[in-house]
Amino acid sequence: MPYVVTESCIKCKYMDCCEVCPVDCFYEGENMLVINPDECIDCGVCEPECPAEAIIPDSDSSEKWLSLNEEYAAKWPNIVRKGVPPEDGEKFQNVENKFSKFFSEKPGNSTEE
Repeated sequence: MPYVVTESCIKCKYMDCCEVCPVDCFYEGENMLVINPDECIDCGVCEPECPAEAIIPDSDSSEKWLSLNEEYAAKWPNIVRKGVPPEDGEKFQNVENKFSKFFSEKPGNSTEE
């Protein structure tokens, strides 16, 4: 049961989660992160680290999020250290339908803190 990143991460992208991951299974897009479900060891240490509550077990998510995490983990760069989160991230934390409004297929390029 790997964990997946969901819509709540879009435009928030706090990145606290990637620093605690023991297997470095996070990948960075322009405005969200994803987890490679084949690399995730289901330890769950990332879930409580996410201020946006965007990380959930794949069994609690729709197939859409598992597929999206799998697809973009293969396309985006690996991220192992927290970068600089978006300055306006908190503003987007409770916005609905973020995927249809804001999702970007572009890879990320964080500047580490």
